[in-house]
Amino acid sequence: MKSDLIKSYKDLIVWQRSVSLVEAVYNLTDKFPPSEVYGLTVQIRRASTSIPANIAEGRHRGTRRDFSRFLRIAYGSGAELESHLILAKKLSLSALSEFTLVDSLLDEVMRMLNKMLSKLRSLS
Repeated sequence: MKSDLIKSYKDLIVWQRSVSLVEAVYNLTDKFPPSEVYGLTVQIRRASTSIPANIAEGRHRGTRRDFSRFLRIAYGSGAELESHLILAKKLSLSALSEFTLVDSLLDEVMRMLNKMLSKLRSLS
C-alpha cells in the first residue's frame, strides 16, 4: 500500500471497479421479476454494495492489518454475490446475456482483491 500515492479509497482502482459493479448489478436486478424484489434482488444488491463499502472502511482504518481484514470481507461478499448470481441464472431471472457485464466486473474485482491480499500478506 503506497499511502503517498493513494490519498483516498476513491483512488483505488479496485474500489472504482467495484462501484461500477454495483451499478451493473442494479441495472441487472431492475430486470428481475417483481416477485424477486424481496428475494434474490435484495440479496444480490446487498452483497454487491458490501464490496466497495468494505474496501473504503478498511482503507480508512489506518493499519495494514485492518485493511487486509476488510479486503477479505469484501472478497467474501464477492463470493456471496457470485453464488447469488449462479442461482439467478439457474432460476432464469433474466436472459443469460444480461449477466455478462456483471460477471466480467465481478471477475475483475475478485482478481484485484486477491492480488491485493497476496501483496499485503507478503508485506507482513
